Amino acid sequence: MGINDLTNGIGAWLSGEGPLADVVISSRIRLARNLAGYNFLSRASESERRKVYRNLSDCIAESGVGQDCFFIDMEQLGEIDRQLLVERHLISRQLAEAEGSRGVAISRTETRSLMINEEDHLRIQVLRSGLQLEQLWTEINDIDDQLEQAVDFAFDSKFGYLTACPTNVGTGIRVSVMLHLPALKLTQEIEKVLRAAKDMHLAVRGLYGEGTEAIGDFFQVSNQTTLGVNEEELVREFSRNVIPKVVEYESAAREMLAKERTHQLDDKIWRAFGTLQTARTMSSEETLFHLSHVRMGVNMRRFDRTDLPTVNELFLRCQPAHLQKMIGERLDGEHRSIARADYLRRRLSSNN
Repeated sequence: MGINDLTNGIGAWLSGEGPLADVVISSRIRLARNLAGYNFLSRASESERRKVYRNLSDCIAESGVGQDCFFIDMEQLGEIDRQLLVERHLISRQLAEAEGSRGVAISRTETRSLMINEEDHLRIQVLRSGLQLEQLWTEINDIDDQLEQAVDFAFDSKFGYLTACPTNVGTGIRVSVMLHLPALKLTQEIEKVLRAAKDMHLAVRGLYGEGTEAIGDFFQVSNQTTLGVNEEELVREFSRNVIPKVVEYESAAREMLAKERTHQLDDKIWRAFGTLQTARTMSSEETLFHLSHVRMGVNMRRFDRTDLPTVNELFLRCQPAHLQKMIGERLDGEHRSIARADYLRRRLSSNN
């Protein structure tokens, strides 16, 4: 299996399954680790980077962790293929844009990826659709234990796991949930929720994490504190309190719109679908904006001209790298917008 095979599916994080999946797009847990006895990447020579890459690649391949994975050498990958992996949330933008020896091991189900030589020597990531953080913690903890039997991670008895960025020191854990909050945006309640999240020391980011803005009403909420926290307690707090409360607010906003602003709600949904079905040019940002409203309509059972699997497929395939990969050629921004609109018209017409 290789990167070309990925484009045949939509990825596990967009399956639309799992608890609270109408609001919770996906759950993700990531662990940052570094090998003992090696410089952090900011100070490592290329020779040392290659040693880290070989060491960790061999460790992953020889352990049970790598049994269902395929490996990608990022140095051998073109720009579009690197961006495609970012769009599928399998690697970070930092790994895609970096230079030197680096790579990633990806499970065939796309629910697990291990990035080598990103910001830290190793970033372990597990990903699922819906709210499944506690299951993910069990999985990633097991992966961490298996790898730690084969290599020594940099660890301090006082500070915990040592990482390149001080904000990750301690447990090295990042718990992240991607949420779809269109009703809170439409009712202008979203700022209250975002302020409350920040007051709880949570980071709120856009679709592709750090440094990105929320597009199409999609938000990533993650922890900011890793030092002095207990992993199980953090995961449990996210899973049972923080995220369900946000889902409750979004669900209440949807109910209010359905009862008190029925015509305005349906108009938003139908206008979004109409634009997607008839436009001749369409940017990726505009596509996500309209798909967001259509997705809300489908989940609220107010719209049946398409279904959730189709919306999820369009959500991914209309991203720049996926679109160019599907067409088979590199396109500039203008021609991508034309090709995207053409693809949307064909897919939505055939889906009716």
